[in-house]
Amino acid sequence: MTRACFYTKTGSGPPLLLLHGNGEDNSYFVYQVAYFSRFYRVMAIDTRGHGQSPRGTAPFSIQQFAEDLRGFLDQHDIPKAHILGFSDGGNIALTFALHYPERVDRLILNGANLFPAGVKPTVQLPIVLGYHTASLFAKRSPKAKENAALLGLMVKEPNIRPEELNGLTVPTLVIAGTKDMIRESHTRLIARSLPNARLVLLPGDHFIANKEPAAFNRAVRDFLNEEV
Repeated sequence: MTRACFYTKTGSGPPLLLLHGNGEDNSYFVYQVAYFSRFYRVMAIDTRGHGQSPRGTAPFSIQQFAEDLRGFLDQHDIPKAHILGFSDGGNIALTFALHYPERVDRLILNGANLFPAGVKPTVQLPIVLGYHTASLFAKRSPKAKENAALLGLMVKEPNIRPEELNGLTVPTLVIAGTKDMIRESHTRLIARSLPNARLVLLPGDHFIANKEPAAFNRAVRDFLNEEV
């Protein structure tokens, strides 16, 4: 998120920030905004270079996006928030929580991964091939350059060691589809490595929040309502 990032704000109450996945925008969370704005001040953010947020000149990386998120919280005078991140948004949320745990109330990681090998090979191989193809044409085509940057995030990042999660005590929900593009063993590794995490696997694929919103929203709501 750049300081001029685009976001929507709906509802009132404790802040709940929504972070979309690679190549998407805040509209991915249409069903979450409609549901959670009854209980929270829901802020759905377009990541740097996505949706209506400008690309800017800073590095295009998960770490930079996490720093953008810190700037967003500061800009809006939010000392602490619930953060729900999907896919690359989950990777941003986790990276942010590792650096600024005091700014996170509760963390929801949906379809996140610690490193590229956490993605199933059948999904990752076309991404790698697409990245190399786009990179070949990046100097001649602005669109190819943009695609290379987006795909590069999934080819090169994130790079989080499981043991780094051992000291993160923020209450966390690790949630994914039973047919997710992230290996189930990898999702379980994330949940197992976090000392204060619970794991929920829902029938469906990587996009359960959008395709199965009733079940997804209920699981997240139950988690947010749990006493620590």
